[in-house]
Amino acid sequence: MICVEDRRKMVAEVEAAHRAGARLAPACELVGIRARTIQRWKADSGLERGDARAHAMRPLPGHALTQAEREQIVRVANESRFAQLPPARIVPMLADEGTYIASESSFHRVLRAHGQMHHRGRARAPQKMRPPSTHIATAINQVWTWDMTFLPAEVLDLYSRKIIGWEVHETDSSDHAVDLVRRTALAEKIHSLPAKPVLHGDNGATLKATTVLAMLTWLGIRASYSRPRVSDDNAFVESLFRTVKYCPEFPDKGFATVEHARHRVRAFTSWYNHDHRHSGIRYVSPALRHAGQDRAILAARHELYTQMKAANPRRWSRHTRNWTPIAAVTLNPERDSVVQVAAHEEKKRSAA
Repeated sequence: MICVEDRRKMVAEVEAAHRAGARLAPACELVGIRARTIQRWKADSGLERGDARAHAMRPLPGHALTQAEREQIVRVANESRFAQLPPARIVPMLADEGTYIASESSFHRVLRAHGQMHHRGRARAPQKMRPPSTHIATAINQVWTWDMTFLPAEVLDLYSRKIIGWEVHETDSSDHAVDLVRRTALAEKIHSLPAKPVLHGDNGATLKATTVLAMLTWLGIRASYSRPRVSDDNAFVESLFRTVKYCPEFPDKGFATVEHARHRVRAFTSWYNHDHRHSGIRYVSPALRHAGQDRAILAARHELYTQMKAANPRRWSRHTRNWTPIAAVTLNPERDSVVQVAAHEEKKRSAA
């Protein structure tokens, strides 16, 4: 919008050029307006009161949220069970209960208007990661990823994101890594699987130790490693470690004893696997996806959204939210064609 002072200056320059013999249209083009614009400014008092659009009274859209709905959003978002959750997790959890109040973006707008969308916690803004070498999981127990940090060593199933193994020790040792992978393999019953999983880890000495490699060979698990000096080749596990350490219950000053640390990791693993709504798998819990129950839940959400759209179609300009189950999950995708083929095969198996 052009302010009153700039309008008057532009009109004065155009009129001066016009009096000097210039044609009106070319003179207007030089200042970036049309001759019709000057005529409208003069006829509608545009040179006195400026642009009226900023002060225009616009009717409220018929599909806008009512005041009662806005109050309900604030009330629900401030319930004790949702107090630490963002709208991205609140909306799917409500859908699982058969309740639809408003879209995720509407939750964001209403909470922002009430000053409740400030950043919380110790985490910094997420950084972009670049992709390196490819593994694809279209079902559980096809690709595992693991790593070690200053708290727990953990094994993560790539397809379901479920923590399928973890340990906490006072020292970093390859013997602990051997015990962890053996216990995890027994718990997941991989001896009965026709195709054994891939286990991806970084290039640390512990994960590449001879005893670890011997155990993986004996179990039939194929080892995969990140590229040297590339920290984001194992992004899924690094993301999990971030969730562990930036969880509000994580102590700022560390743990007093190993038993205290183990108790905390045990509680975190239970919460993460069973209660946490994971954004990478359409906001279902890793345990439900690992058990193959995510499809029924996502189908129920889709049905709920379809009913809500039929009841108030003006609130949907296009289709409803995508609740299609995630098919292939790729660790470090290299070629889109590989991912597309795996996703197509998974879709054919689901249809069959």
